[in-house]
Amino acid sequence: MMKKSMFFVLGAMALMLSACGNKTATENQPAQGNTGGVETTQGNAAAGDTTSSDETVEIKFSWWGGDSRHEATEKAIAAFMEKYPNIKVTPEYGAWTGWEEKQSLNIIGGNAADVMQINWNWIESYSQGGTSFANLEDYSDVLDLSQFPQESLELCKVDGKLMAVPVAMTGRLFYWNKTTFEEVGCPIPTDTDSLLVAGAAFQAYDEEYYPLILQEYDRAIFLVYYLESVYNKPWVVDGQLNYTEAEIQEGLEFLCKLEAEHVIPTLSVVSGDMADSIDKNAKWIDGKYAGIFEWDSSATKMRQAMEESLNKPGQEFVIGDFVKFGDYQGGFTKISMGLAVAGTSAHPREAAMLIEFLLNDPEGIEISSTERGIPCSAKAVEVLNEKGIGDELVRESNEKVINYSKFPLDAKFEHNDLKANPDGVYYKVFGKLSSGETDAAQAAKQLMDGVTECLES
Repeated sequence: MMKKSMFFVLGAMALMLSACGNKTATENQPAQGNTGGVETTQGNAAAGDTTSSDETVEIKFSWWGGDSRHEATEKAIAAFMEKYPNIKVTPEYGAWTGWEEKQSLNIIGGNAADVMQINWNWIESYSQGGTSFANLEDYSDVLDLSQFPQESLELCKVDGKLMAVPVAMTGRLFYWNKTTFEEVGCPIPTDTDSLLVAGAAFQAYDEEYYPLILQEYDRAIFLVYYLESVYNKPWVVDGQLNYTEAEIQEGLEFLCKLEAEHVIPTLSVVSGDMADSIDKNAKWIDGKYAGIFEWDSSATKMRQAMEESLNKPGQEFVIGDFVKFGDYQGGFTKISMGLAVAGTSAHPREAAMLIEFLLNDPEGIEISSTERGIPCSAKAVEVLNEKGIGDELVRESNEKVINYSKFPLDAKFEHNDLKANPDGVYYKVFGKLSSGETDAAQAAKQLMDGVTECLES
């Protein structure tokens, strides 16, 4: 499977085009822009600068996210360039949909941005033995690595080389539209029974209303959460799937039951909504989909999308309890994302300086706030706490999930062979199961075979 993905990447490279746009990014078109330059004669937060004051340096920074993250990051870039007037930073950003596929082409092809926001699994998938990304320990004179937990740094290494700096830890929680639940007249779910009761109540209220929405990849994470709650064991141990086919089938049958009981819409219904992501889905925005199982670092964009509804103003977005499906606490936490420097960058030191500014410099911290989650950087946490900066929703969510979810995440769980849309294993398995093309027993075997092949590649 890895060979297939690499073949696709190499074959598609010849067709790549550079996307160019304005300040507002669309779902399928990353935005690019430039704002000015930066001088490196001033002292860096970690150490003294080495860039000459008369040399103009240009670097590119790529990231994905929602509108609020884009806005905050552009402001931080502008502040960085004001502080260092001869470093010019060109932003490139967009929504998550299709982002990994596009960026993997750039990484493998040697055309990656100088600074990249990367998913944690990209280190495993695209580092090419530690050559795709620069070893950030080589730039510790301008990037203060002492601010980050050593155990988090170790998770970002390949062959002893630090491929990225961890930005934040994250996990998934249940969030609910309290306004819709009150409108329907049923309590917010806390366990299996109340979730099924909600499905019946929503269906009776309006066939288009559902208490929860789960897309394909959401279902993979939800499945693992359910199984860990029931069996109290991690999904993968020592590179091998830790669940039997029968156990996986049980979890898939539960997902089928949620569809049948009107708890979640079928994937064909979701596809018919014609939205690339839930936060852009009119049914989420207007309260017809009243619950999500989402990363704590994404809570802000989900709430803002709902609160900006023109058809249903004044909706209330709340954090829910972890829904009880068994006797144990399911769920995993992981490094939400990292910031990396391309191994092909002509200006890796300046790129590392931008990372330092975003994660460790008080000015960059203040502007970035909690747009990428609660930071791993001790300095960032200190600044945010002292100034009372950041979204309280994200703070509360992060604390809740870190304290509750104790299982580890295997680095290949998010591998593109598994979660790519539409050709990844998760999309194929859950799509066919939802459409009735396969049953839970067949889907369990397909999921097990696909995950095992990826783990062994």
